[in-house]
Amino acid sequence: MSRIENSPCDPKLLSPLALAFVGDGVYDLFVRERLVCEANRPVKKLNEEKVSIVRCSSQAKLVEKLMPILTEEELDVLKRGRNAHTQHIPKNATSADYHSATALEALLGYLYLAGRIERIRELLKS
Repeated sequence: MSRIENSPCDPKLLSPLALAFVGDGVYDLFVRERLVCEANRPVKKLNEEKVSIVRCSSQAKLVEKLMPILTEEELDVLKRGRNAHTQHIPKNATSADYHSATALEALLGYLYLAGRIERIRELLKS
């Protein structure tokens, strides 16, 4: 499976925040798909579960779990995302969790734009 848009896009040339912008949507879609495919539930329940999974603290825990299985290239992208200077941090998140969540989203954006959808699936099944 490849990206939705077929226009040329080299993720190596994009800023970590641009990658995180894409990765946020990628992660959200993967989580939504998984929840819907697990069981048919009311939309309110689906949204509550989705929010609990995509919140910064949950993403930060996922980053810690994924770090040992990432390639050197993926770790580099993750670190760039973590070190990116964001404009604001949501009031319900710690600075560390928010930077970890941005790192995860940057990695997912990078992999998505590189057309590495299977790798995203591998990582998100972990």
